[in-house]
Amino acid sequence: MVQSLIFTLKPDCSDEEVQKFKDSIKNAGGKITNEYTLIKGFSCELPDEHIETFSSRPYVQDVEKDQEVRTQ
Repeated sequence: MVQSLIFTLKPDCSDEEVQKFKDSIKNAGGKITNEYTLIKGFSCELPDEHIETFSSRPYVQDVEKDQEVRTQ
């Protein structure tokens, strides 16, 4: 199964590390679906079997499901 996730990387993560991380997600069968400019982060579709591996990388600050958010 594939999940849609948002990865937020630590502010001190270099642009080179960000690119390597995105490339490794693509190599694992994932797909980058959106890239953010205000934060170091992106959304992606990632097979379940790789989520724990990528979530535990030292420069990952947060991982959350990419889902619809509503306000009242």
